[in-house]
Amino acid sequence: MKLYITHFSPFARLARVVSREKGLEDRIEEIFAVTRKVDTPYNQINPSGRVPYLVREEGAGVEGSQPVCYLLDHLDGQPILDPPEGEMGLEYRRLEETGRSVMDGLSVWVREMGRPPEDRSAAIGEYERRRMNRLTAYWEKEIDHPLMGGDLNMPQLTLACALLLEEFYDALTWRVDRPKLAAWVDRFNERPSFADTRVHYPLKP
Repeated sequence: MKLYITHFSPFARLARVVSREKGLEDRIEEIFAVTRKVDTPYNQINPSGRVPYLVREEGAGVEGSQPVCYLLDHLDGQPILDPPEGEMGLEYRRLEETGRSVMDGLSVWVREMGRPPEDRSAAIGEYERRRMNRLTAYWEKEIDHPLMGGDLNMPQLTLACALLLEEFYDALTWRVDRPKLAAWVDRFNERPSFADTRVHYPLKP
């Protein structure tokens, strides 16, 4: 199978981390796609131009981090990332979606701040900075939730991949006044799956 990714997408990194956590490196060929260019050949493979995009062995393509991670997790018939049943399952999905909100907002902010200064939108930058502050303040309290510790799950992986966008863009300062959240995400940095998917050259403002 072929997994199309980019260096800086936290959504693609989420799929790459799950692939490694499940020991699928020998079954998944990772291909770095050129996106956001009108004439990129990648648009012929995935018309939306988004990543991650998994091309299955029979040729069907699957787009988006949630379905791709679900498929990867189920390949061996022994999934580890499915939500539990009942009320805890609702909590699982709530936390995963709130982690995805961090990922969405920081992705927009990093993309905007990565543009040449004359092309940046100050309004977008300020909006996403404020959203980041609200969400990280929320997570500083919520990180003690039982589902954010213990066995690995999608709420944990989603939030960790979002916060670690700081590795790509060193102007992210979400750690200020967030000591519990910082200590929590630093534990993920020690996992081989995160070390193996780390980019070592941060974007500069």
